Amino acid sequence: MAVFRSGLLVLTTPLASLAPRLAPILTSAARLVNHTLYVHLQPGMSLGAPAQPQSSLVQATFEVLDFITHLYAGADVHRHLDVRVLLTNIRAKSAFLPPLSGSVQNLAHPPEVVLTDFQTLDGSQYNPVKQQLERYATSCYSCCPQLASVLLYPDYGPGELPVESLDVPLPSTIRPASPVARSPKQPVRGYHRGAVGGTFDRLHNAHKVLLSVACILAQEQLVVGVADKDLLKSKLLPELLQPYAERVEHLSEFLVDIKPSLTFDIIPLLDPYGPAGSDPSLEFLVVSEETYRGGMAVNRFRLENNLEELALYQIQLLKDQSHKENEEDKVSSSSFRHRMLGNLLRPPYKRPELPTQLYVIGLTGISGSGKSSVAQRLKGLGAYVIDSDQLGHRAYAPGGPAYQPVVEAFGTDILHKDGIINRKVLGSRVFGNKKQLKILTDIMWPVIAKLAREEIEHAMAEGKHVCVIDAAMLLEAGWQDMVHEVWTVVIPETEAIRRIVERDGLSEAAAQSRLQSQMSGQQLVDQSHVVLSTLWEPHVTQRQVEKAWALLQKRIPQTL
Repeated sequence: MAVFRSGLLVLTTPLASLAPRLAPILTSAARLVNHTLYVHLQPGMSLGAPAQPQSSLVQATFEVLDFITHLYAGADVHRHLDVRVLLTNIRAKSAFLPPLSGSVQNLAHPPEVVLTDFQTLDGSQYNPVKQQLERYATSCYSCCPQLASVLLYPDYGPGELPVESLDVPLPSTIRPASPVARSPKQPVRGYHRGAVGGTFDRLHNAHKVLLSVACILAQEQLVVGVADKDLLKSKLLPELLQPYAERVEHLSEFLVDIKPSLTFDIIPLLDPYGPAGSDPSLEFLVVSEETYRGGMAVNRFRLENNLEELALYQIQLLKDQSHKENEEDKVSSSSFRHRMLGNLLRPPYKRPELPTQLYVIGLTGISGSGKSSVAQRLKGLGAYVIDSDQLGHRAYAPGGPAYQPVVEAFGTDILHKDGIINRKVLGSRVFGNKKQLKILTDIMWPVIAKLAREEIEHAMAEGKHVCVIDAAMLLEAGWQDMVHEVWTVVIPETEAIRRIVERDGLSEAAAQSRLQSQMSGQQLVDQSHVVLSTLWEPHVTQRQVEKAWALLQKRIPQTL
């Protein structure tokens, strides 16, 4: 079967009848499309008539909003698909409706295949219907010149047509601010301007529901706040968040695709209120179940500043049917970031100058990250581990290659009575003092690098295929030229400080000073190929390491 990059799915069945059949239709579409699937709702349209079918307005009712929510929820099973429900012909109840555009809409990914659930009497791929479908799609949207068409519907017995389901309302997913019960057929009110906010990391189907409802409610402009800076600090695995500019780029493309008639104002969200708390021209705010209290706080803030309250529309969370341990049971960006742990995030370094029979991993992370425990887990899986701390001890020892230079640089008062360097005293001298720290690292880093290269020779002599250099200062020292990949262990800074205090008996201030002398977790991740975290129980860390190891074994033969 041919595989297409992107497609347009035209749904013609009435929504109440279509809902029970969405799963097989989406599954069929997922087999034909491997990138972006645009969905165009046109219930009641006939492709069997001789006249060219025309796009018609669909009244925005709560049933329509619920259907869009259920469609995105169902599409979450096919996560390789970027599903986008086009809202061009869906109109909320309003006295200031702009006319329906007759021009062709340009889509970010011009469809290469057009699909429909339209039923033909003989249940076959009826050519005139397919031709009508192709003409219709081309007249509405930018499509590739050789547009292919497919009729999608569940399999029925010989001569059997489907029996339309009873007109049963879809489960309610949208809750307006008013506590008054609403009917599924009740039209949704339109507003001039409104707002919606979020992190919008790795735009997923729950985000798309939130944004789609906001786009249907807004008739002129939608203000979209994108969380940045301080609002990101409490996020799980913030080091794996997409950069702000990247999130905005994906968000903008999606919004322009689904409703190009709107003006979008995408701005950084730096506090819990954002423009929703201060812009007098805004009329509504779309929130999720999680952020509903935040929406109420925005309205209290507005009242305190003599502004009218915003109409709140609350969206139910989408359930994640495939969530695993330590992942949220809702469709969530944090779960997606959790699943990135252990994966290869960028191509490995090409290191033709390194020995061809040995693959070298540089393992790093801030103090207290659990880097050494990860190294031991890798050792248990068969890796040869080089502990840079142990190499440092060897270098510091009397007669070691760094002993005399360090004593000459920092004086004999850093020595124990037996002549051994007191590393705690030396550490207190250099941590927090950039000048003193540089003097020490200029001595130590070249020495440790030389010792590490000698250990790499030992690993090859033992017949090892993977070697891990465990080094907190791997990137600061410039040792990435000794490795094929950099693996980083991340942990929230507050947890790292707690661990350092407990492990080394330092004060919180001293622990903080130690971290400030190192690259941040974000800086490390930005230069890393694989990221791991010891934030959870030991067995969770073990599973991450085993996953990373298994994926490594698959790519080593292609690299060496």
